Amino acid sequence: MSQPNRELSVVNLNAAGIDLGADYHWVSVPEERDSECVRRFGCFTTDLYAMADWLKRCGIETVAMEATGVYWIPVFQILETQGFEVKLVNARHVKTVPGRKSDVLDCQWLRQLHSYGLLAGSFRPDDQVCVLRSYIRQRDTLIKSASTHIQRMQKALTQMNVQLHRVISDISGTTGLAIIRTIIAGERDLHKLAALKDCRIHASTDDIAAALKGDYREELVFVLAQELQLYEVFQAQIAACDVQIEQCLSQFADQVDLTTAPLPPSKRRGKKQPGNAPNFDLRTHLYRISGVDFTQIDGVGVLTVLTLLSELGLDPSRFPSVKHFASWLGLCPGSRITGGKRKSSKTRQVANRVATALRMAAQTLVRSHSALGAFYRRMQARLGAPKAITATAHKLARIFYHLWTAGDAFVDPGIDAYEQQYQERVVKNLKKKALALGFVLIPQTTSPECVS
Repeated sequence: MSQPNRELSVVNLNAAGIDLGADYHWVSVPEERDSECVRRFGCFTTDLYAMADWLKRCGIETVAMEATGVYWIPVFQILETQGFEVKLVNARHVKTVPGRKSDVLDCQWLRQLHSYGLLAGSFRPDDQVCVLRSYIRQRDTLIKSASTHIQRMQKALTQMNVQLHRVISDISGTTGLAIIRTIIAGERDLHKLAALKDCRIHASTDDIAAALKGDYREELVFVLAQELQLYEVFQAQIAACDVQIEQCLSQFADQVDLTTAPLPPSKRRGKKQPGNAPNFDLRTHLYRISGVDFTQIDGVGVLTVLTLLSELGLDPSRFPSVKHFASWLGLCPGSRITGGKRKSSKTRQVANRVATALRMAAQTLVRSHSALGAFYRRMQARLGAPKAITATAHKLARIFYHLWTAGDAFVDPGIDAYEQQYQERVVKNLKKKALALGFVLIPQTTSPECVS
């Protein structure tokens, strides 16, 4: 039996490697290209253009670098605009031999791996999607910052023993903010404060008045006022971010004609919109630029779709198959085999915003009267909640990929059809096991008689 050729052959002759840093970057090119094959460049923009000019003089066509913090972004953008093929790689995948760690050796190691074609580039959508992604990530950051000030308002109220959160579900809602603003303005009449409640509040005016009785200390009211002002500042910034997002979405090309293929009716009709939802028709924009209404998938809301499309883009061909897509998300079972035995099938630990969004969508299916909801509850009963969330997120990812690539509309088979299909699968497996043991399963045609 002939042995396979284990020698590595050079695939990328004109390859370079860059070790990025906060103050300077080390660049390595093939030894025959320059008498000084490893050079150090600063982090200023002029230094980056000088790096690009030197790489051109050395005949470099493709460059590999680690995704180190945010230091790679200006280097990546400048080299890409200068015509280089830039390969952004995961730092975990290019670890060198222990004891040989230095900036010079790192850039040489990257160049060597890249020249042999051993590096897989990280996924990055096109520039237009990257612009949208920046706005979406900034919006998420603002929402998290605003929630911090809501918590601090709640802390100030609790220190004054104002139990407002016991009678209303959200102190940042219409009623909660109206009462807080009036408290800051100096009003202490409990019934006047309780009269500010919205008609949708279930608690009575007397209950709200009783909850508002507290020790209104001057320093705590001052803290409450400052936190409210900061919360309103972030709300204004979120609104400004929504304007930029709407303008950015309007620049995407139409993938569907709304006159001939109108937007399907929403499955969330009559339901309350999320409190952090943008103040424009986001669902129509997402349907127009993608050609698919992903909100028809149970558990997937409009903000989830916005996160998915802003992180993935609109080109599904970047993922050759649904297995590649699930593996990139870190949602598919792992494969760790040693000595011919499978040691573990635990999923990989990845920091992926798309996977996080799908996991959050999966958690909302716990009470859903749909096939996906039945699947989640069955997985939860058998495996526990954490693994059920991962399994359901994996199923959501596969459904999303199919709609993304085929452009089909999602149709929920229903919980009854799912239960029937599951029962048929169980019976089929039982018949197979019985046949292997020399038995035959015979379906029962009449109900058994009760024997007392």
